[in-house]
Amino acid sequence: MRFDFNRLPRVKHTGSANFFLLAGPCVIEDENMAYPIAEHILKITDRLEIPFIFKASYKKANRSRLDSFSGIGDEKALKILQNVSEKFDIPVVTDIHTPEEARIAAGYVDVLQIPAFLCRQTELLIAAGKTGKIINIKKGQFISGEAMQFAVEKVQSTGNNTIWLTERGNMFGYGDLVVDYRNIPAMQKTGFPVILDITHSLQQPNQTSGVTGGRPQMIQTIGQAGIAAGVDGIFLETHPHPSTAKSDGANMLPLEKLETLLEHLTALRKVVKNFRN
Repeated sequence: MRFDFNRLPRVKHTGSANFFLLAGPCVIEDENMAYPIAEHILKITDRLEIPFIFKASYKKANRSRLDSFSGIGDEKALKILQNVSEKFDIPVVTDIHTPEEARIAAGYVDVLQIPAFLCRQTELLIAAGKTGKIINIKKGQFISGEAMQFAVEKVQSTGNNTIWLTERGNMFGYGDLVVDYRNIPAMQKTGFPVILDITHSLQQPNQTSGVTGGRPQMIQTIGQAGIAAGVDGIFLETHPHPSTAKSDGANMLPLEKLETLLEHLTALRKVVKNFRN
């Protein structure tokens, strides 16, 4: 599966045989935090020749508790994402939650992401498709990989055929997720690239505290299994200090560990591609 990166402006290393990477903090927390994270990731991905798309949510609409951090203001956060793109000459991706958000966010970012819990929302998918942007649809925690063909068809109905699909685990009881790697080839049958979200796959949602837990010590294991299964891209959230992150800190990768992880995944990717060839 190969995505034509000519459709995505400012992405580097398009001739690389490596996986592509969507990475960054869970959410824009303040005016300054995004820039050093983006710069750090870009240095690593340039060295390893990994096509890189910077990821951060400009708002968090899906939080367990009313008092959970949801954002610094929509326009302010979207402008920061736009500035990251311009400053480092890289594409950016962010989540949207309503048809109106699709129209607004499309003015600032290169890729619109449909959250897993909204992957069946027809009006949202159609509104996203009509923007002409690349649409990354996360597979719901409650459906199979095969069922994602219907989400794809909704976006395609707008004439938009620039689509990515992301695996991020299925619910395993109330408080855990499990990755079914059969979903990767199942979704690749749509003809579109498939990404593995290796940090959200390790969430432990619905905790009695109202704060999502996680198992970040398994990030490398999940990532390696995804590369072995043939994913086209990797999605992960990273932060300099996950313990103080304002969203999803329990399952994020410490930024200082990112380089080693990507080195391992890049090396494994070469072995897998040689084996498959």
